[in-house]
Amino acid sequence: MGSSHSKSYRLTEDIRKPTIGTTSLSADEPSTNKRHHHGFDPDRDAKKIHSACKGAGTDEKKIIEVLSSRTAEQRQQIKQQYKALYSKDLEEDLKGDLSGNFEKAVLALLDLPCEYEARELQKAMKGAGTDESLLIEILCTRNNKEIVNIKKAYKRLFDRDLESDVKSDTSGSLQKILVTVLEATRDETRQVNAELAEQDATDLYKAGEGRWGTEELAFNVVLAKRSYSQLRATFQAYKMVCGKDIEESIKSETSGDLEKAYLTLVSCAKDCPGYFATLLHQSMKGAGTDEETLIRILVTRAESDLPAIKEKFQQMYKKSLAEAVRSDTSGDFRKLLLALLH
Repeated sequence: MGSSHSKSYRLTEDIRKPTIGTTSLSADEPSTNKRHHHGFDPDRDAKKIHSACKGAGTDEKKIIEVLSSRTAEQRQQIKQQYKALYSKDLEEDLKGDLSGNFEKAVLALLDLPCEYEARELQKAMKGAGTDESLLIEILCTRNNKEIVNIKKAYKRLFDRDLESDVKSDTSGSLQKILVTVLEATRDETRQVNAELAEQDATDLYKAGEGRWGTEELAFNVVLAKRSYSQLRATFQAYKMVCGKDIEESIKSETSGDLEKAYLTLVSCAKDCPGYFATLLHQSMKGAGTDEETLIRILVTRAESDLPAIKEKFQQMYKKSLAEAVRSDTSGDFRKLLLALLH
């Protein structure tokens, strides 16, 4: 891909300074741009998918070929073109022809990431009981712009306010941190203020380890509002002040969903690609595969930090993400995921 030495340098740079979303991923642009090199033609793509669906039997290979090699924006254009040509929704036609995890993954690809995430959040909250882990995984790992886009998509798709729904579906400390994260007011500059890091570290110590009963407000403000580079400095200062890692303190002072939310925020500040690599690994280890998580991460991160996640996965588990996916999935579902990882 040319200038590989500068690229590998940039990638390690990015892993060392993880920022989620697309901001720091200039290093990976060549690999995302591969999706454009055919001279994108939505008309041709729409016709190709239509021919794959009509008649007896479906040509899954064609569907995989088109959808896996286009960006989310391009897939929106294919959907519009399909509707214009055949007066039918592409999703509806595919739903009728596909099934199982392959269908789920294809439908996920036909949404913009923010729409897909909005649907996932709605699914996590509707009906009896709430899937708090899913709320935490999505809301505690996105940058400001992504959160704003998810809120807009949620309003557009369900005509409801995401923040109100989260408030009515959660309570107590978890509700507070999720609402703070939904404000999307994290500082996203790169400057680190050493004095602030020490001050925050001291405040966190006083709020947690330093007294009985954790005072969450300090944690919420620091973990949801400070920039990732600032947080990394704070965690170092915390270790000096307290003699242990921030994660240890969170584990000893909190439990359940609040603990999970705080640890997710810490993990993303330290190394977001590593956080997603771990989730992917967990979704595939042991008996049975958590396909929903596989789909969610591969589809929503495809155009942001997937290259960094792949690299991290390789480092952490000594095998490639593609290998893990290959041995844990099958059929057209496997083919589609591998095409996305390509």
